[in-house]
Order: sequence, then structure tokens, then C-alpha cells
Amino acid sequence: MTALRPERESGADWYPAGAYDAPWEPRTAPYDPHGSGTPYPPPDGSGEPSVADDAETMALRIPSPSAPPDSAGTAAHGSHGRREAPPATGGRAARRRAAKRRRGRRAAGSGPRVPQQTAPRDPSAPLSRVEARRLARARRPSPGVIASRIIGELFITTGVVMLLFVTYQLWWSNVRAHQQAGHEAHQLQDDWASGKRAPGTFEPGQGFAILHIPKLDVVVPIAEGTDKTKVLDKGMVGHYGPGSFDTAMPDAKTGNFGLAGHRNTHGEPFRYINRLTPGDPIVVETQDTYYVYKMTSMLPVTSPSNTAVLDPIPAGSGFTKPGRYITLTTCTPEFTSKYRLIVWGKMVEERPRSKGKPDALVD
Repeated sequence: MTALRPERESGADWYPAGAYDAPWEPRTAPYDPHGSGTPYPPPDGSGEPSVADDAETMALRIPSPSAPPDSAGTAAHGSHGRREAPPATGGRAARRRAAKRRRGRRAAGSGPRVPQQTAPRDPSAPLSRVEARRLARARRPSPGVIASRIIGELFITTGVVMLLFVTYQLWWSNVRAHQQAGHEAHQLQDDWASGKRAPGTFEPGQGFAILHIPKLDVVVPIAEGTDKTKVLDKGMVGHYGPGSFDTAMPDAKTGNFGLAGHRNTHGEPFRYINRLTPGDPIVVETQDTYYVYKMTSMLPVTSPSNTAVLDPIPAGSGFTKPGRYITLTTCTPEFTSKYRLIVWGKMVEERPRSKGKPDALVD
């Protein structure tokens, strides 16, 4: 019984008298562990109370010496803790079926294989020969990568070349042409001052006059011929001289003085002649005389084969009788040579150099 009991007097024996005098005898009374007064047989059916079911001994249990703690696990699971199936009984066919069932349970219980994870490699450790070869193969670019690199380099090279060409055409050719034209103009003036050049017939590419267009701030030498390399690309203006286009010189009593020049690149002296309006002065300076023209008309677009614009009485200019005319020709639209732009003028003054510059240049 686990109920509290009152203490006995000091020095008195706690247990009742004669508790240890008589030998112990097993209890044969009906099993009544809870003291309810209604006995009933023990659960094991032996008629005696079971030690395992005694309320006084529920706290601790001492295993039976005949059954070691791991004997049940060893018997059920084998020597390695695995549960062994009971030996198959019956014939050979039954044993085979039992073996197949065991293999099926092992396969089902094993589950998917998990790849074994290896520890990360130390970067400072030296590579083996196999690892070095493998790393070299991994670093080697594929043919597709090599081809794409080559194509990309070709595109880059082509772009750089085109950029350099455009820079040369739009900037450097102008710088170089201005230097050459300026040198030729100074050389002409020095020769006129020293008397080295006399009026007459000029060789192709030889400078003989200077063209002034005050409104456009143009001062450029005039050379004989319209050769692209010898004249126009050097930043000068070319005279349609003897040959296919035999236009007059400024000192002729009648005729058409025809000139050609670049509109873009190589000095581009005629780039803005489309801005001229009727009455704007155009001056041709020679060794002895200033010839002053006034702009009269313009033909914005015409075919390059329209040579009639250089006739003594230019077609389309509005002139109807012989006179002293000037014709300026250049390409149009800008940066192309598909068509030609034509500007005409009529001489209004002939002034000797000894009398000084004309008013068109003084203003």
C-alpha cells in the first residue's frame, strides 16, 4: 500500500509485532491488486498474481536471466541487427518464392541511390597529370567559339578601316587640300609681284588666277584643266580649257568662262554655292586685272552630261545673246556625284590691278 501512515512513538518499531517472526508463505487468496474486495484471476490465467502486474513492483523490473536484453533483437534481426525472415518451409518452389520475396523487399527498401559527395579540392594542391589534361581540354575553345571570334575581329577591323577612311575623306583631305591651295595662291601672288609669270597659254595643272566669292569667304586658286588628281583634289578650281570643253578666258571680249570644283572633301570650295543669290559678286583676280561678275541665275539639278550649260550662250541661264559670262559647276546632292548644280554670272566690271581692289573685295 502506498498511502501515508502515521508515525509511531519514538524508539518503537515501525512494523507490527511479530512481523518477522513467522516464516513467509505465499498468498493463496484470490488476486485483488487494488484492494477492491472483488478478487479476479490474474491476466496470465495462472490463478496467482503476476510479479509484472504487482502495483508495488511497477517502478523497476529485473529482466529474466534466461532472456538477455538483446536476445530478442538478435533472434529477430540476425547477428547484424537485420530482420531475418523465418526459414521457408515446404518444397523447393516455396523456398524460391520466399527468396524472391526477400530480394524484392531489399530492393524496395534500399530506395534511390544518392550520389556520394566528395570533399572540395584544395586549390593550392598541385594537379595530377590527368587533372591537368582535363583542365586543359576544358579551357580549350570549341570550333564555334573560334569562328565567332574570327568573324567578330573581321567586323571590328572593317569598322575601324571604314572609320579611318571617313575621317580621311571628311577631315584630313580638307586639311591637306587647304594647305596645297593656300601654298599655290601665295606662290601665284609672289610670281606676279616678281614678274615671273606673263599672261598667255597655261599648262594643265598650272595656276593662273584666284577666285574670290566674298559671301562664302572663298579664296581659291584657278588652275588650267579639270583633272581630278592634279587640280581638283588639291583644293583648286579647274578651268574647262582647250579640249572637250573649250571655254573662254576672262579677258576674252565674249564667251563663257567655265569653272569646276569639289562640293565636298578636298577643300570643298563650291560646297555652299547654292546659297548665292542674284547680285552676289564673284571676282576673278589675274596678274593684271580684276574681273567682277554678278550672280544672275542657278540650275539646282541637271545631268552630268548636260554640256550645253558651258556654251558661249549657256542653255538654261536666261542669257539670250553673246556676252562675258561665268559658269560654276559642282556635284549635287552633297557627298554624291549623281547630278550637277550650275550657277551663272555676268561680268559687270573689269578693273586693272594698278587701280587697287574692286569694291566687292574692299567691303
